[in-house]
Amino acid sequence: MPVPDYQTLMLPLLRRLGEQQGPVAIREFLESVADEFALTPDERAERIPSGQENLLANRLAWARTYLGKAGLLASPKRGLVSITERGRHLLADESVVITNATLARYPEFQNWLTRSRETAVATPPSAPSETSVASVSRAPVELDAGTPRERIDEAVQEIEADLRTELLDRVRQMTPAEFEGLILRLLLAMGYGQGLDEMALALGGSGDGGVDGVIHQDPLGLDRVYVQAKRYKEGNNVGSVDIRGFVGALNINRATKGVFVAASQFTLEAKRAADGATMQVVLIDGDQLTRLMVRHKVGVLVRSTVEIKSIDEGFFST
Repeated sequence: MPVPDYQTLMLPLLRRLGEQQGPVAIREFLESVADEFALTPDERAERIPSGQENLLANRLAWARTYLGKAGLLASPKRGLVSITERGRHLLADESVVITNATLARYPEFQNWLTRSRETAVATPPSAPSETSVASVSRAPVELDAGTPRERIDEAVQEIEADLRTELLDRVRQMTPAEFEGLILRLLLAMGYGQGLDEMALALGGSGDGGVDGVIHQDPLGLDRVYVQAKRYKEGNNVGSVDIRGFVGALNINRATKGVFVAASQFTLEAKRAADGATMQVVLIDGDQLTRLMVRHKVGVLVRSTVEIKSIDEGFFST
């Protein structure tokens, strides 16, 4: 089964804390929770959209946060958590199902929810509406709604996906010379040629011998990376003939490194030809190209920045 949403994890987490004699770290429950929900190794290793955190650990942490806002948990020591008397009282009801709607019965949770909405710092997802919380839950969402951090990451990924689609359209409208210049600029932005403009040379023209550019990794040009760029349209994929031609040009130049970039895709035969070359040949297709452009800020601007802050445990440790 998929990794449970953070609301589904609230009750298992509270039960485990109810079995403890003292404060514990939430991470101690990762394996037992994964076992309870029969998660596969891949599901246990799954990460949030940004890839920065383990998905199960992230959702357990948010379950702890929400339970704490309702006064069901307390944090008597740094990084540790324990169940409160209110939490034990709730557990005494064997039929209880804990969701955000359940937590909204407690004034502390309602006050936190209201403050969060008013300050626009975080808008906790609501559970399916219940009569007792109709005034609190105005926009119910499905129970499997992600944590606030997951929703931010997913929104960022959606924006980036749209951006990369537009980027690829713009790239395919470039002239061959412009495309070759773009690739060299991208490689410099990635740190090749020590990031210095003078270390890159665009060859181009009909007499390029199958090579469009070269980047000198050192000032003397002893270590060189040769570049070939094909601004092919969607559906016009690069085949093995192009790759073999590029490999031949590398041999003529006695090169050991080559980068072949295309605005389209590479056929399976093309990939096999690159893998079988006697020198190192790296293939970058249109999708990977736009990902690299976004990552290294080539052809894009940062319009806004969102800061996600958390408690500095070191500040409060003394």
